[in-house]
Amino acid sequence: MKVLVPIKRVVDYNVKVRAKSDETGPDLANVKMAINPFCEIAVEEAVRLKESETAQEVIAVSIGSNACQEQLRTALALGADRAILVETELEVEPLGVAKLLKAVVEKEQPDLIILGKQAIDDDSNQTGQMLASLLSYAQGTFASEIKIEDDKIDVTREVDGGLQTVSLNLPAVVTTDLRLNEPRYASLPNIMKAKKKPLDTLTPEELNVDASPRIETLKVSPPPERAAGVIVESVDELVEKLKNEAKVIT
Repeated sequence: MKVLVPIKRVVDYNVKVRAKSDETGPDLANVKMAINPFCEIAVEEAVRLKESETAQEVIAVSIGSNACQEQLRTALALGADRAILVETELEVEPLGVAKLLKAVVEKEQPDLIILGKQAIDDDSNQTGQMLASLLSYAQGTFASEIKIEDDKIDVTREVDGGLQTVSLNLPAVVTTDLRLNEPRYASLPNIMKAKKKPLDTLTPEELNVDASPRIETLKVSPPPERAAGVIVESVDELVEKLKNEAKVIT
């Protein structure tokens, strides 16, 4: 079995994101970047499938600038066998990402595509579903458990009412949720070995895909700061302030 794992380069989740002074976008200058946490979970699950000998090869793929090689090398250090970078300077939207991934899937012919359910920068939660639709593959979203037997995969997914288990025919697309696993840390020896693993570079033009954005970002600004709280001496004073100052009750 061959497993394809798309990953995304995002601002590290510990970093507080700030807007540029001209409000044209987020300020990424000298900001620590990392693999999207949900994508890290996808990499971990794919590596575990390989360690259990269910999968024979794990391929990490990313779409973005040349800087994405850093995150791909991290995925290689975590256990992926090789990596593919679809290099573009465009700000690719979920549909564009899905189209590019479809082209990569058609080229690599993986049996399973595992990706994070969403990225922490745009929170779109769209790419996995769009990719499954474009490929006409079965899909299991928000996976908290995966079991593979023969040519089927059972995905336990988190829904509003609890858990739902679906059985999918391979090939399939699975998006990962937080409770699927706990990603490992890359060891120093594996980080050194990752430098020698193959990393191929493609372009949208080579894949014959138009990934031009369809949405233009007009302005990015921080949320308004919250006003300081007020300590009141009694319930009557609280009611008075809610009625006359906040005007939330009548």
